[in-house]
Order: sequence, then C-alpha cells, then structure tokens
Amino acid sequence: MQPGIIKNPSVAIDTDLLNQLHSLTQEEGQVIIHCCSKAEAYAAMRARVQKTTFLFDLNSDHQSELIYANNISIAPEWSVIPKGKQRAYSLIFSGLPKSCSSFDLLELNEPCRAFFAKSIQRNKEDVYFLQL
Repeated sequence: MQPGIIKNPSVAIDTDLLNQLHSLTQEEGQVIIHCCSKAEAYAAMRARVQKTTFLFDLNSDHQSELIYANNISIAPEWSVIPKGKQRAYSLIFSGLPKSCSSFDLLELNEPCRAFFAKSIQRNKEDVYFLQL
C-alpha cells in the first residue's frame, strides 16, 4: 500500500511538543514528518526506522538526514504496535534547500522499504503528516 499524505490528521499530538518542534523548524530549518502506522486487526506489527532514512530533494542531489525519531525505535530495536492499534511518531530531518519544491522520503538498506513516500509537496512550515 502506497503511503498517503494526511491533510487533516486525526491523531492528537501534544500542543507543547508541536510548538517546540515548530520553533525548531523556524530556527534551524529542520523538516518534521509526523507519521501514523496502524497494525491490521488480526495481527500485531513491529516498526522501526533505519538511520539510513533520508529526504531526497527532487530538484537537486541534496539529501536531508534523519536527526531524531520520537516514539519509534531506531534499528536494530523494534517498537511493537498491538493488533488493531496505531502508533503516532515523529521524524526530524535536517533542512531542505530553499529551492526544493518536492521531495521523497526513502529508507535505504531496508528490503521492505517501510518508510517510502514519493513526491511530497513542500509547504512553508516544513511539517508533514503521513499515514504509513
């Protein structure tokens, strides 16, 4: 299933955390991707992010690297999502060039490519919501 960009997320994210993250993007040019992954009703799932997860500017050869992951494990550890439940988490990346208008989110060196979203249109806040 291709991940989708959530226009109006239903996941509640702590307001203080959102404000702190927003101020980081203003000060340091970071990109924040809020994600939600849901386990099937019949089975739990495991989730993690690789340190080799990047944002790829589609207009240049620039790659923004993963700086921080909140509420999800970084490989080799795993986070368990119980069956029928969802997990909300955030990924923070280094900034994209000002000339970037769209980018891909891609996890390298992982055969299942759990973190993969194509042609994300850039917004002025550099804060995005994805259903993965």
